[in-house]
Amino acid sequence: MKRIFLIEDDPKIAQLLKEYLERYEYKVELVEAFDKIIDEFKTVDPHLVLMDINLPRYDGFYWCRQIRSISNCPIIFISARDSGMDQVMAIENGGDDYITKPFNFDVVQAKIKGIIRRIYGEYALSKQADFLEVNGFYLHLTAMEIEYDNKSAVLTKNEFILLKAFIDRLNQVLSRTYLLEILWDDEHFVDDNTLSVNITRLRKKLEEIGIQKSIQTVRGAGYKMSDTWSEKE
Repeated sequence: MKRIFLIEDDPKIAQLLKEYLERYEYKVELVEAFDKIIDEFKTVDPHLVLMDINLPRYDGFYWCRQIRSISNCPIIFISARDSGMDQVMAIENGGDDYITKPFNFDVVQAKIKGIIRRIYGEYALSKQADFLEVNGFYLHLTAMEIEYDNKSAVLTKNEFILLKAFIDRLNQVLSRTYLLEILWDDEHFVDDNTLSVNITRLRKKLEEIGIQKSIQTVRGAGYKMSDTWSEKE
């Protein structure tokens, strides 16, 4: 039975969705504490997340980024915000699909079925990989290790979060503001100096395994990562 984590602050909508989806043999877990979404996500370990955008304290885009820092679990946004920009932001922040309210329950169920079938079922090419690979460079997601040319190094949590963001958006400039946001959590305040320190440490670990000058500073804009290691092949 596939597990769905439903992050919706309207209790009536949440209960209706839960009752409807459980008719199709999904196990639906409702969020309990909106300031502990990541902790609950880890406990539920869902196959898919359904998430509203307008949530207490932090919006769905923020929580989507937090989930993406630790998991590739598919995320579908369900929101009354129907502008094209909201849908673009949903995808750019790591979402897989977007459904506007008011919605048809059959459409929601069909989209869930399609994504789950593609990722976990008959259309899946293989079991979801536990690593990201770019031209022989590996980021191991569970172990938080990097590997290249038979050399490896272990990353800290912050280094891992930064590197995954860079790899997900290779050759794109990521602003310092965006990187600060994905590093920040409820327990640890992150300032600009902390970001600089973590970038420096990440560059050093990449150099230790033979990857030189891959994370570049873009003055006045932020940082970007390029696959410089593939240029010498």
